[in-house]
Amino acid sequence: MKYQSDVVLIGGGIAGIVTALECLEGGRSVTIIDRDVAENFGGLAKESFGGMFFVDSPLQRKAKIVDSPAQAFRDWCSFGELSPTDGLAYQWARRYVERTTAEVHDYLTPMGIGFLPVLNWVERGLDHKGNSVPRFHMVWGTGHELAGILAVRLQNHARANQLTLVFGQRVEALIRTDGRVTGCHGVDEASGAAFEATAEAVVIAAGGSNGNDGFIREHWHEDWGASAPETVLNGSHKFADATLHHAAAAVGGNLVNLNRSWNYAAGIPHPHPRKPRHGLSLVPCKTALWMDAAGRRIGPRPLIAGFDTREVIKQICQNAEARGLPKYSWQIMNRKIMLKEFAVSGAEFNHAIREKSKLGLLRQLLFGSGPLVDETIKGSGDIVTAMSILELAAKMDALDPNVEIDGAGMAADIAAFDAEMVKGSDNSTDEQIQRIAELRQWKADKLRTCKFQKIDEAKAGPLVAIRSFIISRKALGGIETDLDCRVVDANGMALDGLYAVGEAAGFGGGGMHGLRALEGTFLGGCVFSARMAARAIIHGASRAGASP
Repeated sequence: MKYQSDVVLIGGGIAGIVTALECLEGGRSVTIIDRDVAENFGGLAKESFGGMFFVDSPLQRKAKIVDSPAQAFRDWCSFGELSPTDGLAYQWARRYVERTTAEVHDYLTPMGIGFLPVLNWVERGLDHKGNSVPRFHMVWGTGHELAGILAVRLQNHARANQLTLVFGQRVEALIRTDGRVTGCHGVDEASGAAFEATAEAVVIAAGGSNGNDGFIREHWHEDWGASAPETVLNGSHKFADATLHHAAAAVGGNLVNLNRSWNYAAGIPHPHPRKPRHGLSLVPCKTALWMDAAGRRIGPRPLIAGFDTREVIKQICQNAEARGLPKYSWQIMNRKIMLKEFAVSGAEFNHAIREKSKLGLLRQLLFGSGPLVDETIKGSGDIVTAMSILELAAKMDALDPNVEIDGAGMAADIAAFDAEMVKGSDNSTDEQIQRIAELRQWKADKLRTCKFQKIDEAKAGPLVAIRSFIISRKALGGIETDLDCRVVDANGMALDGLYAVGEAAGFGGGGMHGLRALEGTFLGGCVFSARMAARAIIHGASRAGASP
């Protein structure tokens, strides 16, 4: 089979869809080659929670939140430890922060994509300052709505006769002719039949590398210990396996920052897996105690979500190595805490937001997440409940015969935490309790965070322990690109005819986030880089590193 068009896009996620939309608008014919089946068109975005990072947005201004690109860029560089020495990644970060509201927010909202009225304030930072104001805008309808609207808009485009959609085809290599990338070739996933696609411009939009367990382990960051955990769950796309990274490298493309990855610490195996190592990413309960595999509180600085996700993983892994324990952890809480604070990231388990049910969302905020809590406990072999700490410790112990739970030590840690909780935030020296008080100053967090709730309290029971694994989500490095999204070689020279967008390019420049992401910047990074690539293709890319 042979395909020919002005532009060939490898990957049918939102980065590919937006690039295709913009290229059609610019009068170019487009072929999208996607490895997945047609019903999954939209990629991982379709399964996402739908958070998006904007600066000085209409919603921020309505909430009287003062923000600016300069302030946001300071936060970005501080949190990601990004500097001018990071070259194209740094340039991409500045460009994205300065233009995300105009190029992403104002591009999406006329399509009917809206946002919840209350902003979330995540990744506030610990040792490295993060978001100094709330910037996390939640799509009303989750990423499922976002991907769906974009996909329908593409398929119903006025120039849809210039669009070819191909599913179930695996691109294996790029074609280079007389020094220019002119296409790609591969095989049909089902039949093995060969295909070839040629074009004036080839755009890699095939996602990242976090679906590849071997790749993750090969590039595990040294901050997280000498080796990756025994179990790393997959929160990425099953086809995000770095195949196109290697294909780009084979024609001279430069791969950078491959050890920079955005992972979460609170994963559990999916009860109905659809891919190898399929995990659910839990939103960690703020009032839960985070304990190591032996049931002892991790410290000396206690772990709490919402400030520095990367640091949480670092402490879990380093603590485990120091104590000779497996690199998983436990979240210890009670049912009252779980009802108020528990959530699962993504569209699949957030029915009220995904279905845009205002009544359902209000009911959940007022009465807690009872159905989700019960469904998750019932479906998971890594969650145990009990009426006493010693009973809980025994049930935790039974899950891993190679690790002995220190029941007495766990009881002492819980008792000490509860004693501090009784003192209140003004008198407690426990940093977790102080941070809970800080979180509750923001209305969105106050709605989802208990008011200084003890753990070992009979009327709040039963007790709950969740065994939590590292879950790999996004690649923060990848194929290095200039500001026109053209793939560059090791000398910074653009490869003629080859572009990369979205996660494949580390969301721009081979890693515009640096070491940490301020959250909500993945979906936005896909849309933004897609628009930049299409603009360069339509108008003709300028010199390497220059803006179109």
